[in-house]
Amino acid sequence: MILNSPLDMHLHLRDGEMLGQVGKLSAESFSGAVIMPNLVPPVDRLDMVHDYRGRIESAIGDHVFDPFMTLFFREYSMEELEAAKPHIIGIKLYPAGATTNSEAGVKAIDAAEPTIRRMEELGIPLLIHGETHGFVMDREKEFLEIYRHLATTFPKLRITMEHITTADAVKLLDEYENLFATVTLQHLLITLDDVAGGMLNPHLFCKPIAKRPEDRAALLDAALKAHPKLMFGSDSAPHPRHKKECCGCAAGVFTAPIALQVLADLFTKNGCAENLQAFISDNAQRIYGVTPPAKKVKLVQRPFDVPATYGDVDPVVPMYAGETIAWSIESIDA
Repeated sequence: MILNSPLDMHLHLRDGEMLGQVGKLSAESFSGAVIMPNLVPPVDRLDMVHDYRGRIESAIGDHVFDPFMTLFFREYSMEELEAAKPHIIGIKLYPAGATTNSEAGVKAIDAAEPTIRRMEELGIPLLIHGETHGFVMDREKEFLEIYRHLATTFPKLRITMEHITTADAVKLLDEYENLFATVTLQHLLITLDDVAGGMLNPHLFCKPIAKRPEDRAALLDAALKAHPKLMFGSDSAPHPRHKKECCGCAAGVFTAPIALQVLADLFTKNGCAENLQAFISDNAQRIYGVTPPAKKVKLVQRPFDVPATYGDVDPVVPMYAGETIAWSIESIDA
């Protein structure tokens, strides 16, 4: 199987030593990725975008990889947005406190609307972590009304529902022309039962939390059919092992090193191998109007033993740690 210029449309690379550990793992096999801005402090100025991009480029070395940068949502003037537009792929909105490093996020959508209006005028996409602060299994479903409000109030604004987890969100994709979505690897594979149905598995705990079997089925069906408004976004979110295997477990699943291999297996097993290219790259290129660097990744049905951890400084545990998966990357031509 050959994948051309695979893209990860939602990626956490962190910063500092962690960036040094995980950056190359995405840059090796992916042609580009949408980089999340929820650092400490958040990336909410153009100079911070430039500085962070520079650190990413230093960390990935010679790998052919385009980091599509984002700004952390706050109130922006028209002048700030005009200056930022050539250097970013969009602006990421986090409800305050909804997930890791989101304390500086938005507390009320109506207060955010003047900036959103300016974004619409300039054609800057809005990327949203769509959860309320309600009961954990209902947070995404409750947020769908906000998506409806934004889609109708700002009909020319391109809105990406990040890491959708419910059948209701899949249905919403077809209701509004300006709504799009990303979905993660883990949400195509697991339910809440895998996280907490037996012994708690902290390395599968993420936000939004995995949902019900019927939600997973709807997400998987849309991905396998390469729904034209759905893109792969790993939300690969590395945390040191000691911050996952502890009280107050950090939210995030680390999938960067195994995402393409597992997707190849998943699509092939379901008789949809021909749709993986659209899901992993073509849809995103069309939706965002990007042309990523050329890269050909050849995958083969050969067992791959997933390491127990990645990195020496603060080891990170990947999904399927210590297990053998069915597909391997045979070669990368860039």
